[in-house]
Amino acid sequence: MAEKAAYTLDTVAQQVRSWKAQGLKVVFTNGVFDVLHVGHVEVLEVAASHGQKLVVGVNSDASVRRLRKGPDRPIHEEGNRARVLAALRSVDAVVVFEDDTPLALVNSLQPDVLVKGGDYDAACTDENDPRYMVGSAELKAWGGHAVAVPLVPGQSTTATIKKIRTS
Repeated sequence: MAEKAAYTLDTVAQQVRSWKAQGLKVVFTNGVFDVLHVGHVEVLEVAASHGQKLVVGVNSDASVRRLRKGPDRPIHEEGNRARVLAALRSVDAVVVFEDDTPLALVNSLQPDVLVKGGDYDAACTDENDPRYMVGSAELKAWGGHAVAVPLVPGQSTTATIKKIRTS
């Protein structure tokens, strides 16, 4: 991967194996990242600080619609969201995924660390609890761990979209 961009799962998995063979710690986070704001940047920067390489999973457009983020979501097409993320200094690779959860990605990539925003709880073990981090139980099987990053107060995509619409 000569330059950062959005890659297929196969390409990213191959790169992750290469990084791990070099002894590098790989961190994974995921989300919609529809309208990038400082809360997203905070999670990405903290995630990157937990290892040497950061892989970001981005929900596909179809996945976002199934997640019912709102009738007009996503605002930005998946390729554009992935491209913006790939341009960030803290991000080493981006992969768009079609599933409603990143479980297949986590299992495929087997990162050392899983990071999510603070509306998730790294200690939550109840898969039916909305605070549960998908993939955290699987991560423990190969010696990884999960981290929850506190949310930046007042920062959310929903709030940003609402502010734009009322301006």
